[in-house]
Amino acid sequence: MIVNIVAVDLGARSYEVRIGGDLIARAGTEIAPLLRRKRVAIVTDETVAAAHLPALTAALEAEGIATAALALPAGEGTKGWENLARCTEWLLEQKVERRDVVVAFGGGVIGDLVGFSAAILRRGVRFVQLPTTLLAQVDSSVGGKTGINTAQGKNLVGAFHQPSLVLADIDVLGTLPDRDLLSGYGEVVKYGLLGDAAFFDWLEDHGPALRQGDADARLRAVTRSVEMKAGIVSRDETEEGERALLNLGHTFCHALEKATGYSDRLLHGEGVAIGCALAFELSSRMGLCSQEDPSRVRAHLRSMGMKVDLADIHGDLPGAEALVTLMGQDKKVIDGRLRFILARGIGQAFVAEDVPGDAVLRLLQDALAGR
Repeated sequence: MIVNIVAVDLGARSYEVRIGGDLIARAGTEIAPLLRRKRVAIVTDETVAAAHLPALTAALEAEGIATAALALPAGEGTKGWENLARCTEWLLEQKVERRDVVVAFGGGVIGDLVGFSAAILRRGVRFVQLPTTLLAQVDSSVGGKTGINTAQGKNLVGAFHQPSLVLADIDVLGTLPDRDLLSGYGEVVKYGLLGDAAFFDWLEDHGPALRQGDADARLRAVTRSVEMKAGIVSRDETEEGERALLNLGHTFCHALEKATGYSDRLLHGEGVAIGCALAFELSSRMGLCSQEDPSRVRAHLRSMGMKVDLADIHGDLPGAEALVTLMGQDKKVIDGRLRFILARGIGQAFVAEDVPGDAVLRLLQDALAGR
């Protein structure tokens, strides 16, 4: 069994991301060295609990580790104040101490919410990320961003709180619905687009195999994505500069998620894919990259069966002006100005703080006209 190990180098808060097959079955062996006392509190969602919680608890108990588990409702709607309170109160009821370990077992919603709960519980307890979706494995489980959504927008309340370990079991990806797998693929493609043109080339050739279940392709894609994110996080943990590149496509995405009510009308990775296509189109219109680049991005996303255009989002959307207003609530607003991640070509993203508002408005007007 191959297990790739990627280090996130943050001094005293450094940790490893272990990527491979059969890691849920090995979780007891992997987590045991972190424990001061042999017990963990697991927080998951109802879907993951039904499919995978017995295997995880059996693996932990085989190493003599006692477990208690809380299953929250599945879905983006869970990532709010109500379930943050429910999770935190439950952890207190379990008498979780500062030296204990909490396990976040699920996708990005669970990882973000449980990580935030761990950050505020007793002013910070340790936690392990055990991500069960492609999106969580390549993005949200790595880097220490935790948080919840509010009525004002996505991820506006949270904390930087690094995990002690990440276990990314690629075998569990075989149980994902195709739409959820493709949503995660939106974040995978992002890494090639922002900083590794050769990786994007590889995805054009091997993306279909990844979708069809090829273990080698999945291992390579997850590992390369994590390598890229770990390197950026190690250099810029709290997004003072380079880490902002990881938000390629996200300014558009977060506005669209808000506009669709954080519902299954638009999954996060679908919004990222549409956002990346829009970011490259905006870059081309501003003369930053060739006209061929956005066409190539769109062609690959379309060939993978992904959402690419605003027309692919079912139901009504607000007008262009309203979408721009929603962008104004984004965390990337600095001194009232929107920051966009634009590109000079595939693999050449950069932070742009001087994007003309009328250019963004015209782009969205044209995109909506195509619906």
